[in-house]
Amino acid sequence: MREEPTYWLARFLLLRLLGVVYTAAFLSAALQIVPLVGHAGLLPADRYLGQLAAHFGSTWSGFTHEPSLFWIDASDDLLVAGAWLGVVLSLVVAAGFANAIVLGVLWVLYSSYVRIGSDWYGYGWEIQLIETGFLAIFLCPLLDARPFPRRPPPRPVIWCFRWLAFRIMLGAGLIKLRGDRCWRQLTCLDFHYETQPIPNPLSRTLHFAPEWTKKGGVLFNHLTEVVAPWFLAGPRPLLLVAGALMVAFQVLLIFSGNLSFLNYLTIVPVLACFDDRALARLLPRRLVTAATLARATATPSRAQEGAAWALLALVALLSARPIMNLASGQQIMNTSFDRLDLVNTYGAFGSVGRTRDELVFEGTDGDRDDPAAEWKAYEFPCKPGDPLRRPCVVSPYQPRLAWQLWFAAMSTYDRYPWTVHLIAKLLAGDPDLLGLIERNPFPDHPPRYIRVVQYRYRFAPPADPTGAWWKRAEVAPWILPLSLDDPSLKRFLEARGWSVPRPFDSSR
Repeated sequence: MREEPTYWLARFLLLRLLGVVYTAAFLSAALQIVPLVGHAGLLPADRYLGQLAAHFGSTWSGFTHEPSLFWIDASDDLLVAGAWLGVVLSLVVAAGFANAIVLGVLWVLYSSYVRIGSDWYGYGWEIQLIETGFLAIFLCPLLDARPFPRRPPPRPVIWCFRWLAFRIMLGAGLIKLRGDRCWRQLTCLDFHYETQPIPNPLSRTLHFAPEWTKKGGVLFNHLTEVVAPWFLAGPRPLLLVAGALMVAFQVLLIFSGNLSFLNYLTIVPVLACFDDRALARLLPRRLVTAATLARATATPSRAQEGAAWALLALVALLSARPIMNLASGQQIMNTSFDRLDLVNTYGAFGSVGRTRDELVFEGTDGDRDDPAAEWKAYEFPCKPGDPLRRPCVVSPYQPRLAWQLWFAAMSTYDRYPWTVHLIAKLLAGDPDLLGLIERNPFPDHPPRYIRVVQYRYRFAPPADPTGAWWKRAEVAPWILPLSLDDPSLKRFLEARGWSVPRPFDSSR
């Protein structure tokens, strides 16, 4: 009789990697949350919660629609304290110590930030982390936080993780085949490396790679996202092949660009494909021995098994609408069908841009209409700006303002009004906001005027004699020069409930 597969090592790896992802996510909040959604932030959370309460008729009704701890208090101090608590607990999990209580606290905390995060937390990987974190609560014992506790990994939770991996991968594959024709023509990678949100240093090399490598990359994408997911329900050899393909694909994506913590997070449920027998060949003997000892002395818990089966039933019940969405010709991506984001639908890059536009914020101490005025550019972390500046590696950390500016460059400031709020804060010299800027060209005082110019960027060839990473050409003014005392700026801000910021006194 063939021995039933066990998943002690998979649980160990899965929880460690989840801890790393949580660390990056909470660190992003700790360092950016105040200037983004703090009381005086670009999109204040307390104002957003007040609007929800007014819309739904009461605070309680607002809470039931957008459950978050920050309904209790959305002060800057609590926003920062909660994020640093999340960092500490995440590091504990990454170090190898996790139980259901710790994972439950992390899930509640991160869900609370996503609910109040407005544009800054509107990405598919936010709800993917919520769903992944919720499943992880049921993977380990209630109290025992040891790396190899006495309770075995519940099989139903392993199945739930595989089901999550199936929906992530197939959803991404189908949205591509149903979307941009370049995925069907095998040409999307002719553009993607250059036009993705935040390229890294290797992106340029891949952009100028031979054509066959890019076509092969699209084919590998389709194999991994459209074909391999079906192997997750197959016999062990096919299951292992699917898992290996998916992990390899995510590693390639990590090397090709800065997609926040998405690719690291996607590997988490894929690890449920690998049983102890497979992982024992790859991991250090010390871990394998520890897992073998834990398996030999394991004492299953009826309560934990019961909770795992209840989870499986809940996931099955909530999967109806995501399945219908996958089967639909009108497939939508990165959407939740329940208020807690427990079972969602996913997808990425259903369309690929052919050109890359960037918004460059420039300030001057001169007169706005003086042709001789010197305009100096602000630089945002890891965003293309100065053509000579080398792209950076920043993932799994996410500079959220830089990400949203990528979206804004494809639209107008009316669609992204916080860009005008951003200009006002730069004109006022807001220290919290300036903390999100990589290079402030006015370190001693704010400029008199700020404008936003739209440029079109393309990679410079690696052998460019100037040493430039980018070539750019001006497209058009995106926001004309504004000063802090401009009446049109005041009207724009007040119409959206924002006040004109007072100039920051650096002597205080």
